[in-house]
Amino acid sequence: MNYDLIIARYGEIGIKSPKIRSRFERKLVKNIKATFKCDVERNQGRIYVHPENFSEGVEKLNRVFGVVSYSPAISTQTTFEDIDETLSSYAEELIAEKALDENTKFAIKCRRVGKHDFTSQEMAAHCGGVVRNVVPAPVDLTNPDLTIYVEVRENKTYIFHEKVKGPGGLPLGTQGKVIVLLSSGIDSPVAAYLMMKRGCEVVALHCNNDPFSGPKVTENFNLLVDQLNKYASGNPIKRRVIDYGEYLQTAKDKAPEKMTCVLCKSGMYRIAEKLALKLGADAIVDGSSVGQVASQTLSNILATRYGVDMPILSPLIGLDKEEITAISKNIGTFDISKIDDGGCSAVPRYPETHAELERVKQACEDMNQDEAVQKAFEKIRKLD
Repeated sequence: MNYDLIIARYGEIGIKSPKIRSRFERKLVKNIKATFKCDVERNQGRIYVHPENFSEGVEKLNRVFGVVSYSPAISTQTTFEDIDETLSSYAEELIAEKALDENTKFAIKCRRVGKHDFTSQEMAAHCGGVVRNVVPAPVDLTNPDLTIYVEVRENKTYIFHEKVKGPGGLPLGTQGKVIVLLSSGIDSPVAAYLMMKRGCEVVALHCNNDPFSGPKVTENFNLLVDQLNKYASGNPIKRRVIDYGEYLQTAKDKAPEKMTCVLCKSGMYRIAEKLALKLGADAIVDGSSVGQVASQTLSNILATRYGVDMPILSPLIGLDKEEITAISKNIGTFDISKIDDGGCSAVPRYPETHAELERVKQACEDMNQDEAVQKAFEKIRKLD
C-alpha cells in the first residue's frame, strides 16, 4: 500500500478537561517525535503521524504509551471525485495483495467530522458501490471478512482497513516521577512497565547485594533497563545503583537470621524514600505479589513498610506468576530476567513469613537500621 500517514488514536485522554486534554496531547506528540523521525499534527481527537521511514513508524508506534490504536492510511481531498479515485486505487491494491477478491465479504464504515451535505450512511453506501465497481465482492455489514474505513473531515478524507492495537495508558511523563526497586528478576521490570503505562517517569534503583549475589546482577539490571527504555522515548529511565552487601551483613550479624529478608526489604524502602525526596519523586514502586515469596505475605508487607511515609505502589499485587510472566514475555524482559545471576545467598533457610511489627521494630533497633541505611545511601551512584 502506498500509505502517506498513520492515524493514531488515544482513549482516556479524551475524557479529560480541555486544558488537561491539550496538555496530554502535546506530551503524546512529543513522545512520538522522540521515538522516531516524523511530523505530527493534532486535529479534533486524532493524531496524524507522517514518518520519514514508514515501516519504522508502524513498528515503533506500538511502544508509545497513550496510543490505543493506530492505522496506516491514505489521505485525499474531501470531494466525491477524489474519494472515488483514491478508494478505487485502494481497492485495487487490496486485490493485488489478495486481501480482497470475489469471495471476500466486505463492509464500509464511514465516520464524519464537521458539516457535510451527506450522512455517514449515504457516504458508506456510495463507497460500497465504488468498491464493487472494482471487484464484485459481496457486502456483509454484520460479519465482514474485511472492513474498509472512510473517515471524512472538512478538508481531508482518510481511508484505511487496519487497526493496530497500541499499548494504551497515558503519555509517559504526565503523572510524575516514581522510584522503582528494580532487581534482575521477572516481577519488578513488569511493575516498572505498568507504571510507565500509567504515565509515570521512572528512576530505577538497583540494590547490588554483593558478596551475597552473583557478578551478573548489575549487568542484567542494565539489560533490563535498556529493554524498558524502548518504551520510554521522551522520558528515558534514570539508573541508580547502591552497594547493599554491607547493610545485609549488618542485618545478619546483629538481628535474628530469620528476619534477614524482612530487614532487607525494609532497608530498600527506606533508601528508596531518601532517593525519592532527593529527586522529587512522588512514590516508591516494587514488584510485590501477595504470597509469592517470604517478604510478600500480608503481615510481612505491613512490617517491611513500617516507618516509610511515602506511598509504596505494587502494581502486581493481585497477579499470579503466570500473568506476570505473560506480560514480561510480551514486553521483551522475560529472557533477560531468566539469565542466571546466582540468586541471593543471604536468604536464610527458614525466613520469617509472619513478622510481628513489634519484633521487626526490635530487630531494626538491634542492627541500628537508621545508621546502616544512611551509610548505604551515601554510596548510591549513577549509571550511564
